[in-house]
This record gives sequence, structure tokens and C-alpha cells, in this order.
Amino acid sequence: MVLQSRRRVVIPARRRGMRVNAREWPFWSLPRSVRWYVGLVTLAALGAAATTVDLMPVDRLALIWFAALAVAAVAHLEVARGIERMREIAAEGTPHAHLQSIWIFAALLLLPPPLVVAIIVVSYTHSWLRVYRRRTLLYRKVFSAASVVIGCWCAGAVILAFHPHASGPFVSRLDGPFGLVALAAAALAYWLVNLGLVIAAIIFTNPSRSGREAFGHLSDQLIIGASVGLGTAIAVMVTVQPWLTPVLVFTALALNLGLLLPQFAAASRSDQKTGLLNATFWHELAGKELLRSSRLRSPAGLLMIDLDHFSSIDDRYGHPVGDAVLRATGTAMRAESRPDDLVGRFGEEFVVLVPGVDADALREFAGRICERVRQIEVVVESNGAPITVRGLTVSVGAALYPQMAATLEELLWAADNALFAAKDAGRDQVRMVRSAPLR
Repeated sequence: MVLQSRRRVVIPARRRGMRVNAREWPFWSLPRSVRWYVGLVTLAALGAAATTVDLMPVDRLALIWFAALAVAAVAHLEVARGIERMREIAAEGTPHAHLQSIWIFAALLLLPPPLVVAIIVVSYTHSWLRVYRRRTLLYRKVFSAASVVIGCWCAGAVILAFHPHASGPFVSRLDGPFGLVALAAAALAYWLVNLGLVIAAIIFTNPSRSGREAFGHLSDQLIIGASVGLGTAIAVMVTVQPWLTPVLVFTALALNLGLLLPQFAAASRSDQKTGLLNATFWHELAGKELLRSSRLRSPAGLLMIDLDHFSSIDDRYGHPVGDAVLRATGTAMRAESRPDDLVGRFGEEFVVLVPGVDADALREFAGRICERVRQIEVVVESNGAPITVRGLTVSVGAALYPQMAATLEELLWAADNALFAAKDAGRDQVRMVRSAPLR
């Protein structure tokens, strides 16, 4: 679950050398409705676990399968932990596609419910301690684990509805075409319930965020589908030819690393503080975009944007809050930008390359960014009392290609000069080369 919104960012502030007691946990800084929602989902997960304790006996074979799946889940996280940290950062604000669904869904099909819950606890505890090294808030992991428990409960209920009188592990009940339908329905229930609970949490926390924004990228959900499929294959292999299972486990690790490495490469091209394109990658893409504009004889605009008086925010509230302001500003720019606009960090400034615009369209776009930034609020928790940082503004320099520059370097130089003109004119405004100030 992500508790960062387009306009409100909750950041816990701790004094150095002071012990933080339970009353100062970041959970208590959440809106009351969000706290209630997180609490109810957690209680529902505990209730779901309690109602299924006696559904299947926990025998010696189940304990062996449990140990094998727990080791595989931990090994998977250890192998991919560096990439997983980057993926969770990149997924901030959307559901994080947790690849442990391979082992969790396999556990659902193989193990009694108490051991399924134990697998979930092992997986999420290990990820919090080792993968994210406690850098993510604990209540997020508790909520995520609770949503997976409920998803597993619903998936198990679907299989029981198809085979109410069968006994043994769920995987033994999935035989023939009817079993395939039951499996597909169970996988759909697992996915939709878990996803729905997380999206609801994001929207509760960020009321201005649309459902489409909270859903995130479809590719992440496809990864969950692939993980469920691999988990099913592992469960079947364990019951049919258990000594061949290590081959499938290796395949699962290799396939998932293959899926993750392109995302890791993309993450390495992003600015760590904002998630925008970093200077090197932005410069590379912007150069290619200008070449294409030249071939198409199409104009392009460049905005260079600087947060007004940002150093005073850093000095007053500290770097964590300053970083939150930068993230919120980057989010605001992406929200106003089109999919083919290139938004990035360039030194201390933000830059946006806007293909196919004339002077009037570029001014209008810059004005929308200024207005969006003015609406940003950053809420800081300090000593149990919220402190709100608002009234943010930006100065913007604008330049057009090819009217004002023939190369990317010249375009950057022109936009930089216009940015300084906006600052000299009083800030909180847009200046275009050889144009009047715009508010």
C-alpha cells in the first residue's frame, strides 16, 4: 500500500537520539478513515485465518512441503532483493506486484490454511527485514500481507465451492476441465481481491487519485498472472514428480529475474528522488526527439523549471521533507504532461521537452504546471503535530525549437536564460525567450 498522494505527502519526522514510542508511529498520522480501513482489513485477515484452522490436517508431508516452499521463497527474495527494492520505489503510488505470489499460490494449493498463512508471514517478514531493510513502513507490509491472506481465503473458498466434498490439498481436487475452470476462478479471485483491497487503500489515502491511476501499469498485473501460473505448476509438480521440482524452481527464479532486469535497467535511468528521467537518460532521449522533430519539420518546446526558495525548505524542515517536496513537484509535472513529453531532472532543475507545440501551447502548458504546483501540500508529522508546507511556486524558462535554437545544447541554454529572467522578474512566473512574463 502506498500512502503518497499527488497533493499530500505524509512524512514522519524523528528527532535524533530520541526513542520513538508507539504513539509516534507513522500509522497514527494517517487519516482516521484510512486507519479504520487498514485495521478492518487486518482483522478480516485474522478472522479468515481463524475460520480455516481445522479445514485440513497438518501432517508430516505438509510440514515438509511448507519447509521447502519457505526456503524457496526466502531464496527468491535474496537473489532478487536489489531489484525488488528498486521496483517498489518505482511502483510508489500504485500496487506493487509482489513476485512472492509464486510461492504463496503454490502454498495455497498444497498446504493446510495455517501453513499458507505462515508462508505469507515468512515472506513478508523477510522482505521487510532483508529486502527493504525496514525502509518501508511496517504497517504497509502488515496491510499487504493481510490483503494476500484474504485473497487466499477467497481463492480457497472458490475451489471448495466447486469441490465441496473432496478432501486433501486443493491441488488434488483440480482434475479435468472442471478442475481447470475451478483453478481459473480461484486465481481470478486471488488476484482481484488482493488488487481491489490495495487500490481501495490507495484511493482512501489519496482521494484525488483516480482508479486508473491507482491501478498502475498493466505489465505489473501480468507479472502477477505469470507468478500464479508458475505457482500452480510447482504445486502440480510437487504432487506428481517431487524430485523434479528443483528444475521448476530454478525456472521460476530465472524467468522472474528475466522479467525484472529490464525494469531494473529502466529504474537505473530514473532520478532517485523524483522517479523522473535522470539527466543522462533525459539528454539522450531529448536529443533523439529533436532529431525526429527535425526530420518531421515539427516544432518542440523546452521548459526549465526551478522550485522557488527550495533551499529555505531544506534548511527549515530537513532533507527528507525537501525530498518529499521534490517528489510531489515531479508528480505534478507528470500529471500535466502528455505520455510523449520527456520529464526529467537536469542538475537542480526540472526539464520538460514537449514535442509538437507552438509558442502559445507551450505557454499554456507552462501555466498549468505553475498552477498545479501551487496546489501542492506536504504534510509533515513532527512531535505528534502535523506541519503543512504549502504555497510552493516555480519559476519557468521556456524556449522553442527550431525558432530559438538549432541544437539541444542551444535550446537548454535559451531556456536557462529565460529561467533566470523569470527569477529576476520576481519568480512564480513563466518567461519565454523574447516574450513577456506570463502568470
